[in-house]
Amino acid sequence: MAESERSGRCFCGKVRFTARGEPKWVAHCHCESCRRATSSPFTTYAGYPSAAVTWLGEAPAIYHSTPGVTRKFCRNCGAPLSFEGDRWPGETHLFVASFAQPEAFSPMIHVHVGEQLSWLHLADGLPRYHTTPRDGPPLA
Repeated sequence: MAESERSGRCFCGKVRFTARGEPKWVAHCHCESCRRATSSPFTTYAGYPSAAVTWLGEAPAIYHSTPGVTRKFCRNCGAPLSFEGDRWPGETHLFVASFAQPEAFSPMIHVHVGEQLSWLHLADGLPRYHTTPRDGPPLA
């Protein structure tokens, strides 16, 4: 059986990527940092081994948003594309919404619900963690 490969891109299409294999996890993140980086009430990531991610087209721009955190985005349209943190060496967290088929991903949990916006109410039945679980999957 061939290994699965999923592709994605920024808004303008100048930065593209492929991710090989299945993600290690898929999570909704409610932290303030991710909200500000995406101008959205929360965002959804798919965590891949960095070696499974290939950047195509123009290279993404890099922003070190906080110590130990690298965010990649398109320098042309500004679309955010990924998160990498020292806490998760060797992992790249890709924004599910930037994939060609985001509906192919099934979120597993919510993280940083301690920072969730008070007016956001989601009844999806997924486990919810006040921060990032220390003993669970390595989440953004």
